[in-house]
Amino acid sequence: MSQLDEQAFGHVARFFQALAEPMRLKILNGLRDGEKNVSELVEVSGGTQANVSKHLALLRDAKIIKRESRGTKAYYSIADQRIYELCNLVCGQIASQMSLDAAANEVFISALKTN
Repeated sequence: MSQLDEQAFGHVARFFQALAEPMRLKILNGLRDGEKNVSELVEVSGGTQANVSKHLALLRDAKIIKRESRGTKAYYSIADQRIYELCNLVCGQIASQMSLDAAANEVFISALKTN
């Protein structure tokens, strides 16, 4: 990152902003096993069609997903599978932190019970 200029930092920030929304992460997770249309993404994400469409547009603008029209339907897929490497790294970090937090809570509760 030390070689990035101001414009590049802006692009990086916008990329991470696109990922900073639970519904968009649900959509990306729904696309892990292949392309889907809006109706299928509504089903896997639990959102409304309007909400999912809004998030799909944002993810597409960020070039995280791509869209292909076929007849009357549009199908969405991941533009670069490496996005899942990033997601797995972050999810692994969060899982580790949650595990540490849970262990600390258990120690704290045990200490309260013995006092």
